[in-house]
Amino acid sequence: MEKNITIHLKGSASVAVSSQGLSGLKALQALGIDNTENLAAVKINGEIKDVSTEIDSSAKLEPVYVDSQEGLQILRHSAAHVMAEAVKALFPGVKVTIGPAIKDGFYYDFDYKRPFDANDLPKIESKMAEIIRKDLPFIRSEVPSDEAIEFFKSQGETYKVELIEDLSEEVVSIYKQGNFTDLCRGPHLPSTGKIRAFHLTHVAGAYWRGDETKAMLSRIYGIAFADQESLNTYLENLEEAKKRDHRKLGPELDLFSIQDDVGPGLILWHPKGGTIRTIIEDFWRQEHYKAGYDIVYSPHIGRAKLWQTSGHLDYYQENMYSPMDIEGQEFYIKPMNCPFHITIYRSRIRSYRELPLRWAEMGTVYRYERSGVLHGLLRVRGFTQDDAHIFCRPDQIEDEILNCLDLTLHLLRSFGFYEYEVMLSVRDPERKKKYIGNDEMWEMAEGSLVNALERRELSYRREEGEAVFYGPKIDIKIKDALGRAWQCTTIQFDFTLPERFNMTFIGKDGQEHRPYMVHRALLGSLERFFGILIEHYGAAFPVWLAPVQVIILTITDRNIPYGEDLLKILSDTGVRAEKDFRNQKLSFKVREAQTKKIPYMVIIGDKEMETGNVTVRLRDGHNLPPMPPTELIDRIKNEVKLKSA
Repeated sequence: MEKNITIHLKGSASVAVSSQGLSGLKALQALGIDNTENLAAVKINGEIKDVSTEIDSSAKLEPVYVDSQEGLQILRHSAAHVMAEAVKALFPGVKVTIGPAIKDGFYYDFDYKRPFDANDLPKIESKMAEIIRKDLPFIRSEVPSDEAIEFFKSQGETYKVELIEDLSEEVVSIYKQGNFTDLCRGPHLPSTGKIRAFHLTHVAGAYWRGDETKAMLSRIYGIAFADQESLNTYLENLEEAKKRDHRKLGPELDLFSIQDDVGPGLILWHPKGGTIRTIIEDFWRQEHYKAGYDIVYSPHIGRAKLWQTSGHLDYYQENMYSPMDIEGQEFYIKPMNCPFHITIYRSRIRSYRELPLRWAEMGTVYRYERSGVLHGLLRVRGFTQDDAHIFCRPDQIEDEILNCLDLTLHLLRSFGFYEYEVMLSVRDPERKKKYIGNDEMWEMAEGSLVNALERRELSYRREEGEAVFYGPKIDIKIKDALGRAWQCTTIQFDFTLPERFNMTFIGKDGQEHRPYMVHRALLGSLERFFGILIEHYGAAFPVWLAPVQVIILTITDRNIPYGEDLLKILSDTGVRAEKDFRNQKLSFKVREAQTKKIPYMVIIGDKEMETGNVTVRLRDGHNLPPMPPTELIDRIKNEVKLKSA
């Protein structure tokens, strides 16, 4: 039924139009939007819809362009559908399952008589390009579930039938482009021709619905971007990321290894990696002492009663390893350090005058991870967390959060990270009953986090409903040299454990009060942070972190005595130095030192012996003017002092 309705854009004047035949696209055009070539979808009253969606009542509209974050998700989801159509055309009898958009790309899982492999990808890409050139419209339909089930049964698509049956909905939506029809909620691009830059990357195996007892499928991954330039940039970064992969560089540079005899997800730190870890830990302790922390240590195992009180056996046991029996008592290897720190707190009565207490620990914990998700240093089963817990009065909490932010930013900048994504996770105001603690506690905690972020002028994204049930938190992701974001810092309130362990302090009034408790990890786990550092620097660590800062290279054997004297001078002044006095060509030794990414190469020949100077070559190939050893030592010490500034 035709009627007059009012539509308007955000920040623009309203327009009165007829509802007859009014689609999202036509409505945007009526509002003066001319850039429809790059249109992916339209927001109608805040909900993303296909541009073909009919509008029959007054609405607020907003264009969604292909190069926006939301538009890219739609683009990638649409590319997955095109890939599925291509695969069905090329491989008769294949069954399709699910094909979502993911970060930077998409995938689709297929069931075929043989696994797909890399040799299949060029053919699929070529077929996709053909479908894209046809500029086929994505057409949405809503059909009764029974009708959809019959259709997919007739197509032999048993996985789609299972999905519809599990939905238990009377009506489902399907999308069609060309000869391909898929079960999908959408939205999608207006047509396949809007997909301008894509590439299929690799094939992997995946169980249907992630269940190891179900069919093994072939998962084909792809990437898609709004334009070819963005795709090319991504592929270049991908190649650079491969060169920087810590799983490749770690063993090559003898930093760490993961070996079958020890077990997956368990890291062996080699001497050079151990040197870097020691530098990180020493710096971490030094800065924590400056920030008013005390260092504590706790055992690796604890009685079952401890984990029962903390709630880990009720809510976290699937991530814990099986208990061990010690003299008839069950003990668990620790997945977290917090119960031990609380036990230290409860070892005696605490006064308000003692608070705040800031206790930090490089605590090694063990958590069960399936072998399929383990990933070098980034996802492991045993790791050392730069953990700390703060116990304070309510009136101290904001200053403590500021202290945490100041310390974490100082540490991260010292390691060379200057760009961050900050998330503030708070409770869902509509579902307060799912969270422990009263309104006053939550408002004070959330307010202290907000105030601290704003006082430090940190932009952040507020995520309602993302807080865990026991308190709000701040998460900080660092961006590395390739612009990738890595989760490191967490500053987390906890209203549960003080209750569970009946933690108290004696206030000014002589009565018992409950302290506020904050969990915080700044670097995260040392293993993961080390992996991030390797990839950030491509293992060419700044001088203060380099396991070997100087290598002395002799030209002839007669230069060895001077080289030995120089090695002792450097070592005595705290410079980490090595020697290469082998009877090899200097060019060979220089190349090898560069491969090892050693910052300074000191070349010793007859001329250096005569003058008492050293010739210095940097790992990037540049040479420094001849200088006395003391000048080189001063240069290195100054770089160490500046850290990664």
